[in-house]
Amino acid sequence: MHPPKTQIFDPDDRVQYDTKGTRREIRTLREEDWGLYLSRPVVARPNAWWVESWVVPDLGICLTDWRWRPGHERDQDIYIDIARITRDGGLLRMTDLYLDLVVRRGRETELLDVDEFVAAVAQGLLDPATAEYALERSHTVLAELARSGHDHETWLAGYGIALGPRADPVPPADLAG
Repeated sequence: MHPPKTQIFDPDDRVQYDTKGTRREIRTLREEDWGLYLSRPVVARPNAWWVESWVVPDLGICLTDWRWRPGHERDQDIYIDIARITRDGGLLRMTDLYLDLVVRRGRETELLDVDEFVAAVAQGLLDPATAEYALERSHTVLAELARSGHDHETWLAGYGIALGPRADPVPPADLAG
């Protein structure tokens, strides 16, 4: 079992760092009252070519929408990571707490990776307070999404959050047709 994955978002330099320290340039970045919106090309992942994320510290979530390469499409409208998100000056640090939700708008929301979460807790990779926080967050988000008709935008609107304009990236040459 791997330790919790972390990401650091640096709005000033418009970059994102993953657990391994890999630096990724962010093409579009907006700081909002509720957190960060970012949009960037996907590097070194053969199944996707673009990613958009909304990091919402107060809700302990990061919503992600992937642009999939042909043949790799998934039945999902938004992917939600349950996370601990803290600020350190201008930086946002996000620690993934293993539990994820997949929203299929208007149909269902599915809780994923419970097995990884249980293994991480059993191996002491999450302390009891953090594990309890992750469970509470995942169940609250799941219940609220269900009450909102499994529509993440309706749910977020209840918190006064509008996702705002989205990036309109140009597909890479190998997808042009």
